[in-house]
Formats: sequence, structure tokens, C-alpha cells
Amino acid sequence: MKTEPGECSIDDALAAPVSWFGIRNYQARNFIRDDMSVGDGVLFYHSSCPEPGIVGLAVIDSEPYPDELQFDPENEYFDAKSSKDNPRWLTINVKGLFKVPVIGLTALREHSELAEMPVLRRGNRLSITPVTAEEFRFITDHLF
Repeated sequence: MKTEPGECSIDDALAAPVSWFGIRNYQARNFIRDDMSVGDGVLFYHSSCPEPGIVGLAVIDSEPYPDELQFDPENEYFDAKSSKDNPRWLTINVKGLFKVPVIGLTALREHSELAEMPVLRRGNRLSITPVTAEEFRFITDHLF
């Protein structure tokens, strides 16, 4: 899961579970809705910062629920086409477990075991991308 540290950092997630708010991409929303469960591991990734990369490990701490920001016309994440009866956008809570020294894209690309990770594809801009069990295990066993 990728975020800008000024908006939500690993330190924020370590202090208390954080809502992964503001998802406005259907594919990322579907990952939350269909593929994430309480207790799933999360590679916490900082982007748009001096040293982007994996900065910690976290877990999913809630079931998906409607992102309330979609209903607030004063909020940048407002969606006029969404309704409380049929919300378009979901969020999920993420709880930080621990920090690691930054593991950047260059370091990830050095390992053929990680070559198929969506986050390593050119032009990937999704804030949530899947990681296989094998990729997750490789990163936590060899890079943490």
C-alpha cells in the first residue's frame, strides 16, 4: 500500500490504525473490497518523497467500509455520484507493526523473484497493488 508520508506515514500507522481514505480508482477500490481481510500483511510504501520505497510492515485492521469523505461536498474526495445507500468508494484501516530502513525500487528490482510485482511496472500509479505470498515472504525474509 502506497501513500505520501505527508498525508499518512508509517509513523501515523504505528501510532494508531489509519483509514486508507481517498481511494478514487476502481481497481484499487476492488482490491480493498475483494482481496483484503483483517490480519493480512501490508508492505507500507512511501511515495512522492525524497526516498520512495517500502518503509514498514503493517496489517489490515478492519473490514472495508464506506469512505465518508465521498459524501462531504467540502472535501477534495467528494463524489457527487455516490450516495449513502450506494457508496462508490471504500476505505479500510491499516495498523503499523514496525518500520524498516527504506527499501527502494532499485533494491526491489535487483531480485528476479520480485520481477513481476505490479509496483515495479513502469507507469504504475495505483496506491494499492497486490503482492503474492511468495513475493511477500521473499521481501520479509531477505530484505527486512
